[in-house]
Amino acid sequence: DGAGRVIFANTLFSCLATVSTRHSFAPVWRPPFISKLAAEDRCHLNGVAMESGVPRYVTVIGRTDMADGWREHRKDGGAVIDVATGETVVGGLSMPHSPRLHHGRLWLHDSGNGYFGYADLKTGKFERVALCRGYLRGLAFAGDFAVMGVSLPRGSLSFGGLGLDEALSRRNVTPMCGVVVVDLRSGDVVHWLQIEGVVEELYDVVVLPGVTRPMAIGFKSDEVRRVISVGDAQPLGDPRKGAARPNPILVD
Repeated sequence: DGAGRVIFANTLFSCLATVSTRHSFAPVWRPPFISKLAAEDRCHLNGVAMESGVPRYVTVIGRTDMADGWREHRKDGGAVIDVATGETVVGGLSMPHSPRLHHGRLWLHDSGNGYFGYADLKTGKFERVALCRGYLRGLAFAGDFAVMGVSLPRGSLSFGGLGLDEALSRRNVTPMCGVVVVDLRSGDVVHWLQIEGVVEELYDVVVLPGVTRPMAIGFKSDEVRRVISVGDAQPLGDPRKGAARPNPILVD
């Protein structure tokens, strides 16, 4: 936010929160229909859109105040809530995700139905822009292009029987896991990257402007031991004057 704090959606406790040096988290806001903080995932609050350093909108899958109550509203109980007023600005969504403000619009995923689009805050409706081949989650922008993640639906009751299944079946295609790029001006899917193998779900995507050939270094391969970054040389200091000597950095 504007104060430099990390603000995140604390789904289990149905609130927005920030980090704490003494506790697991520090709550900063919760929907007005949530009566208390409890580790019960009451509404599945899963995303937050920031505006000028302030949380502006959140997405919830169900406006419920009971433990795990959101599961009964997966098909059409999702909503976008205005943090400032606590009011629902868009309803009737199916498992909404990843709200983002960009180019003067509030973009998000109607993930249970498979659509990427934007919220018309004047009419309170979700305007569909593109149907994507998977469960949508994660959203970033590069100019007039939206970059989003699509996942294979899990084999569980939470993801079964949604509009996405029917939409893909009607078009005679199966879901995929990968990254999709949509042109905001036309709604066309102009590029995609399919991921196969052990990876079946993506939770977020990030655009890295000006970066060429980025790499993701994991902990299971040998690269993590060989990719080393060295900073600028620093003066050792004079121990006779009481200057602290830096701890040595050992690289195996």
